[in-house]
Amino acid sequence: MKKFTINGRPVALDVDAVTTLLWVIRDEVGLTGTKFGCGIGMCGACTVHVDGRAVRSCITPVGSVEGAAVTTIEGLGQNGPHALQKAWVAAQVPQCGYCQSGQIMQAATLLKDHPQPTDANIDTFMSGNLCRCMAYVRIRSAIKQAAAEINGVPSKGVQPNA
Repeated sequence: MKKFTINGRPVALDVDAVTTLLWVIRDEVGLTGTKFGCGIGMCGACTVHVDGRAVRSCITPVGSVEGAAVTTIEGLGQNGPHALQKAWVAAQVPQCGYCQSGQIMQAATLLKDHPQPTDANIDTFMSGNLCRCMAYVRIRSAIKQAAAEINGVPSKGVQPNA
């Protein structure tokens, strides 16, 4: 029996310890916001938080999260949409949308570590999250917008097509 919390809810699952966290989240828990991308931890579509840190759930065995707190995109904004989720919409970031939950989860860790991120911070933290639609400029804009909201800085507005 594997026990951990997901989005603040305790779960106890009878799954093999080597089953990846991604498939446990999707198939056992029923949360489908976390996406399968490459299956080798290189694209970032499957990014979730384990004890507040971004991890690639497609290569994380569920046995390694025993007793941990797992947060998926569905649990990011516990009291309404997270600042990043709102900024993503305002900046019109998604095109196909497939990578977006992983992008947002990675960006949430970035903002935790760098509340006022520079372009270099954003490039470094986000470099492992791939977007086949090439929305990187809008992603950067949305991250800066979310940082401003989180820090209580008046918005200069998001340039969706910047």
